[in-house]
Parts: sequence; C-alpha cells; structure tokens
Amino acid sequence: MRKHLEIFAVTGLPEIAAGDDLAGLIGEAADLRDGDVLAVTSKIVSKAEGRLTHSTRTEAVDAELVRVVAQRGETRIVQTRHGLVMAAAGTDTSNTAPGTVLLLPVDPDLSARELRAALKARYDVNVGVVVTDTLGRPWRVGQTDLAIGAAGVRVVEDLRGSTDSHGNVLAVTEPAVADEIASAGELVKGKADGVPVAVLRGLSDVVLAIGEDGPGARALVRDAENDMFSLGTREAARAAVLERTPPGGPREVDPALWDGLLADDVDVHLEVLESSVVVFGENQVAVGLIAERLAVLLHAEGYGVAVRTGSGSEATVTFGSRSD
Repeated sequence: MRKHLEIFAVTGLPEIAAGDDLAGLIGEAADLRDGDVLAVTSKIVSKAEGRLTHSTRTEAVDAELVRVVAQRGETRIVQTRHGLVMAAAGTDTSNTAPGTVLLLPVDPDLSARELRAALKARYDVNVGVVVTDTLGRPWRVGQTDLAIGAAGVRVVEDLRGSTDSHGNVLAVTEPAVADEIASAGELVKGKADGVPVAVLRGLSDVVLAIGEDGPGARALVRDAENDMFSLGTREAARAAVLERTPPGGPREVDPALWDGLLADDVDVHLEVLESSVVVFGENQVAVGLIAERLAVLLHAEGYGVAVRTGSGSEATVTFGSRSD
C-alpha cells in the first residue's frame, strides 16, 4: 500500500519555442530523483516540436481528425489519429500568435520516451514521464487532465483476479495509473498559472526499469470492439436504424433522419401527416420496432415525441416542436 505521495510544481520555466531543449530546461528547474514521475503538459511538448500551424481552427481540426464522434453546431467531438476522443481534436489557440493553432504532438508516447531518455542521459535519473492534456468526460461536468503519452510508467494496474479485503475476487478492476498521475499533477500546475510541469514523488513502484518504456498511453485507448459509446446520442441513433429511406418523409424533419429506416424485407408502410407518422403493416413486431426507432431518432434531434399503439399492427409517432 502506498503511504506517502508528494507533488511539486516545476516553476521558472521560460516560454517554450520550437527547437527548445525540454530535458535541459526541466532538468535545471527540477530536483529530479530516481523513481520520480514527471507530468508534462502537452502544450510545451507541442511548442518544442514546432506543432504550430498557420490555419483556422476548423481547418486544423479537419486535418487532425479521423472521424467525428458528435457535433452540435460548431462544436465537434472527434477521434484523432492517436485514438483520443476529444473536443476540437485537442487543438489550442490560447497563448499562441493570432492566426496560428497549436496541435497535439504527432506521437505523444514517442515524445515521452525521448524526454525520458534525454533526462537519463544528461542527469542520470530514472524517471517516468506522462504527457498530459485536458479533456472533458461523458456524464461528468468539468474537465480534468489525462495521459495522452507515457514512458517508463505502468499505465494500467491490472488487479483482475486478485481479492479485496473481504475475499471477493476482483473481475474488472484496472486503475488507469497514468491518468491518475496526470490529474494529480494538474492539482499543482493549474489551468491559468503558467506551470506546465509537475513532479510526483512516491510512485517508484510504477516506474519501470531503464530500458523498459512500457506500452505508453496508447494502451489506455479502448478499442472499437469494446467501445459501447463510440458515437454521440444523435449520431448513435442514426447509426442504429435499418438501411433504407422510405419515400415521402416529412419535410419538417431533417431528411438524414430517414436514411436507412426500413429493411427491404420488412412489409411496413408509413403514412406521413403534418406532425405525426403512422406506422402500419402485417408484422406487429416490425411495426413496433420501426415506431420505436422513429421515436429515438426524433428525440435525438430535439423533438418532443409520443408513441401510441393502435389496434392491430399500427402505431403512431407524434412529434412536437424542436427544442433548439
């Protein structure tokens, strides 16, 4: 059991520019010891690596994303080439010259490995390095720092198969150690204090031996097969419907709602009225399925929705005004 942990802010660092020697600057400003872990804000890594682009933020996001997860107006939650899901692909326009946008490091794990190796070579210390960035989280208000790059740190502690104090077997417990380090470091760095680096002391048990960098923060990205929430609400609703567009969809509703609504082999028909859709056919189960999917789609788009079943194989989906 870990009994003691200290967290120090590394102060006195200058404004970082392309080509700056991060290892030298951090090593001179911090009293590093074997077993320490550095939490380094990705912004200074990006600046040192020259990850500044002269473009609009929209253009920068377009260049950095691999898919859009959710969008509301101009706000886009996207997945980056790193596998990270975050607002605006992690691009940043604060503390940069007008007309420029700061991008995430090309390979944050590689950046962490290079910084760790440089600190070892210059100061002969075995430290772990976690490159951090600020993310929002589903179901939670506010933001926190998470690990987007890591080297020399056990990023996940796998407790599956062990037992708790009552003898219960732990089946799914895997603390995300690198994320916990990132968040702990943020407690002393702060968002507006201009302190981009923190040292955590007392975590030598998670620091790997020299020559072992570990899998990096990429290991924390959940793969598509196990991701139950890979799309936003509206996007997931659209993706969940069957693949065919029925003719004569109501013009008051975004036509994209009707994309793929009915399967070719389901004999179900729609009667579109001014503010409702009547679903009817011979297959009672199919009618209920289509009505439910219509309700989900309309609700996801901000419409007030009510579903009423009729006699036999018939259901009416009534929608009111759009909330936005």
